[in-house]
Amino acid sequence: MFKNVAKYVALTTIGLSAVVPIVQVHAADSKRQNIVFWHSMTGQNQQAIERIVNDFNASQTKYKVTPEFQGQYVEALPKFLSVGGTSKAPDLFQSNEISTKQLSTSGMIEPMQTLIKKYKYSTKNLRKNILNYYTINGKLYSMPFNSSAPVLYYNKDAFKAAGIDDLPTSPTYEQVTAAAKKLKEKTGSAKLSILPYGWTFEELLANQNQTLVNNGNGRKKTATKATFNNKAGKNIMNWIKTNASAGTLVDYGTGANAGDTELSAFTSGQIDMFMNSSASLGNIKKDAKFNVGVTYLPRPEGTKANGVVIGGASIWMSKGKSTKVQKGAFEFLKFATSAKEQAQWSIDTGYFAVNTKSYDTKQLKDAFKETPILAAPVNQLKATKINAASKGALITAMPKERVNTQNAMENVINGKDVDSELSKAEKQTTSDIKQANEQAGE
Repeated sequence: MFKNVAKYVALTTIGLSAVVPIVQVHAADSKRQNIVFWHSMTGQNQQAIERIVNDFNASQTKYKVTPEFQGQYVEALPKFLSVGGTSKAPDLFQSNEISTKQLSTSGMIEPMQTLIKKYKYSTKNLRKNILNYYTINGKLYSMPFNSSAPVLYYNKDAFKAAGIDDLPTSPTYEQVTAAAKKLKEKTGSAKLSILPYGWTFEELLANQNQTLVNNGNGRKKTATKATFNNKAGKNIMNWIKTNASAGTLVDYGTGANAGDTELSAFTSGQIDMFMNSSASLGNIKKDAKFNVGVTYLPRPEGTKANGVVIGGASIWMSKGKSTKVQKGAFEFLKFATSAKEQAQWSIDTGYFAVNTKSYDTKQLKDAFKETPILAAPVNQLKATKINAASKGALITAMPKERVNTQNAMENVINGKDVDSELSKAEKQTTSDIKQANEQAGE
């Protein structure tokens, strides 16, 4: 999600007693088949991923997975593309969700569906709406691993002090705006943030059951144009403008550190409402000195909530690896997505457990009992309708789309016209899509 969100992701309220930060070395490692795994996890997330590696390496004697940090997703992807298809390519590679189109058509990866068929593996216990994101034309291209979705966070103590009832499970734009106005009346300052960020716009659009691009969000066939200059897109922009005009909105800009600033502002009590990744819940719970409320993503009044698009990342298998490497890599992926490992991963990081059986484990049940607000993001995901909008857009130009829509959001906050800004963003995104398609020969 946000560029630096990984360092905030850890359910430290529950603890990391199971995390082993150093990859253990076994005496018999020289006899094992080495599996090189590139990842982008930092801080406690890195400790959590190394715990999974340690668990796997200790569980058998045939394979040894070696995790190697390659920087954030935006840094790791070019590294992989520069060596993909060569002997220097890693065996496994973690990459964020918006790289799906580029990697699936790169010719540098072995589709996960091929390995699933080869090793007779069933994905029935993996959550369907997470699998859907990484599935193209019925073929799973990568293994879901760290998945998250946006939620609305609010300060329950500040609400109580202002005489405001807690927000409902699935709030409307109008309810959020009404609360923001009362908070300003009580405190004299703006207490709501709607960060100008393309991912936020995409999610608010999907929650209205609207696609970002044509051709079934680029999943029926290659997308050729953007489709968000419509009623749903205008609902988002007009909601932003309403709050900006009322002086209830705090603007943290669109820079690389905007998300970090917004998160810190919430935990320190400078703002009382904002939207962010569900994977930020652990840090928020740890740092906030007040009662935290968590709801589903807001929607316009009169519109049913459609749900959210999965964010986060998945793990890809490099093409051209030996059968032994392939088998070892797939054994690790099965292990990493097992019920027990995913339960602990979710506890350690705040990401969803991609295995539905994880929620039946004692460890995750205990975590939910200890921290009830963990349930909101999971329930939102369960309630998400499976359709083209919630599957997410499949375009190579996604990074450029995010810049276009975030600029439109920021301009509207600064008083620009909704219709013209949305139209400009859509036209530029369509141009970016066409350019990307031409470069890819599509």
